[in-house]
Amino acid sequence: MRTLLCLLLLAAPLAAQRDFLNADEIDQIKEAQEPNLRLKLYADFARARLDLVKNLLSKDKPGRSILIHDALDDYSKILDAIDTVADAAAEKKTDIHPGLQAVADMYKSMLPELQKIRDGKPRDLDRYEFLLGQAIDTTSDSLSLTQEDLGKRGQDVEAREAKQKKAVQAEIAPVGGAKADEKKAADAPAEEIKPARKPPTLYRPGEKKQ
Repeated sequence: MRTLLCLLLLAAPLAAQRDFLNADEIDQIKEAQEPNLRLKLYADFARARLDLVKNLLSKDKPGRSILIHDALDDYSKILDAIDTVADAAAEKKTDIHPGLQAVADMYKSMLPELQKIRDGKPRDLDRYEFLLGQAIDTTSDSLSLTQEDLGKRGQDVEAREAKQKKAVQAEIAPVGGAKADEKKAADAPAEEIKPARKPPTLYRPGEKKQ
């Protein structure tokens, strides 16, 4: 029993770390260093995930809900990766119009298909309804980003990073410090300021050192 429990505990983190790309897709992304190529690849991967969902929904087989759940989860993570690539390129003022056009075309075709799935109310919808809604929202938001001016997008990324950096610095900065203690002492009423304690002595009161 203890052995089974240990195996389950070891398996849990591995399941949580499941990659949203398969091995072949990871290799393709590694080879595609140019942002436009990466954006087009991610667009293809997103299409493949939705095609998988549609294929699973066409077959009323037991256990399909977990596969649909994972495919929708992967889809949303791929869209997050697209936004990350686009943000980094916009910040560097790289021309990614070709890649964004491919991505925008994908979003425009995917959004109504995702909405159609939700409106169709599959029998096991409750098991992946949250991820389906997340996929719809992410697609809609990402489509809006592709239509945004690249210069403005780059500025937004810089402003967001500067804000995050400032927040991190505020968290690690010492609270108060010596200056705060000095100000506290200066602002305190005279009766609250305690005199420094005299060092202990063995002499009686009034007795002086010979």
